[in-house]
Amino acid sequence: MIQRVQTIYIFISVLATGVFPFIFPLWKTDSGVDYMFMYNLAFIVLFGLSTTLSIISILTYKKRKKQFVMGRLNIILNLILLGLFVYQSLNLSGETDPEKVVSEKGIGMILPVVSIVFLSLANKAIKKDEDLVKSVDRLR
Repeated sequence: MIQRVQTIYIFISVLATGVFPFIFPLWKTDSGVDYMFMYNLAFIVLFGLSTTLSIISILTYKKRKKQFVMGRLNIILNLILLGLFVYQSLNLSGETDPEKVVSEKGIGMILPVVSIVFLSLANKAIKKDEDLVKSVDRLR
């Protein structure tokens, strides 16, 4: 059933990995230019895989175990993406000199965290549904 709460959580994850990266920059460079995820092939691939996996997970709502496994894989993908962001942010200069243009970390760097939180909530709801179905099967 598509109207389950985990579908809403997974849909929010789709927004966080498939729509918001086009809107929010990852960071600003030293020259003040927004650095979007499209400038790096690894970011494109990981955001694309995460979005695709989330959409497939929404469409496989009848197979809860498969949906749960896809949620876990998606969390791992987002952790890898978050690791790449942390690595890149450690390589960015964070000047505090008022004479220079300051490179800033953007809101786009927390999008994998948002996705991980909602995928975890979705997996919790999927597990709850699976436990409910198992308990009903024991009564038969």
